[in-house]
Amino acid sequence: MKPSTPVLTPPAGAPEARRQPQQRRSRERLDRILAVAAELIGEKGSDQVKMSEIAERARLSIGSLYQYFPDKRAILRTLAEGYAAESRRCIDEALAGVGDRKGLEAAFSALVDQYYELMLSKPVIRDIAAGMRSDKDLMAIELAESKTCGALLAAAIRRVLPRADAKEVGVQAFLIWQLGEETMRLALQHRRGEGARLVEAYKRMSLRAMLEP
Repeated sequence: MKPSTPVLTPPAGAPEARRQPQQRRSRERLDRILAVAAELIGEKGSDQVKMSEIAERARLSIGSLYQYFPDKRAILRTLAEGYAAESRRCIDEALAGVGDRKGLEAAFSALVDQYYELMLSKPVIRDIAAGMRSDKDLMAIELAESKTCGALLAAAIRRVLPRADAKEVGVQAFLIWQLGEETMRLALQHRRGEGARLVEAYKRMSLRAMLEP
């Protein structure tokens, strides 16, 4: 799952990019800022990254950087929205063709495995995920995404179990998705082998819950 530019509506009161680029040069500059920020966060962690470092590596003046983003939190939120948007696209594609139990099991398991591997391989995503517990704006993004992706999962479950209560399935799918985020955070705090076992346990529990008669 490759990160993309953000498409989500920012949470109320959240810091946001000052300039919405219309010209190609401005869009390229914004992409460069985000790429540099992601690189630095991956190297040092978001707490240690300064706006001046982002400007220097992006070959911008600090004033130009502030024309795009009022502070570092706005950059973090924009990165989070971009990763979430790309993940949602992948989830939509994976679940769209589900029509039976085996298909649902395979698609859900593959998505969980892909997400775990992504978290392991992308330090910037791990950093943002960890920060969601202490930043209300990032938490709002996570909850909104869990609801959206939960709805995609619920639609797939209802295709497999058409007689299931739609409201119950919706609540269950949202809970499964949000518990998935918590599972990833927990798994990343352990060595890879133990973390992988936690992820496998989550998959088994979730599949039993969503496929029970």
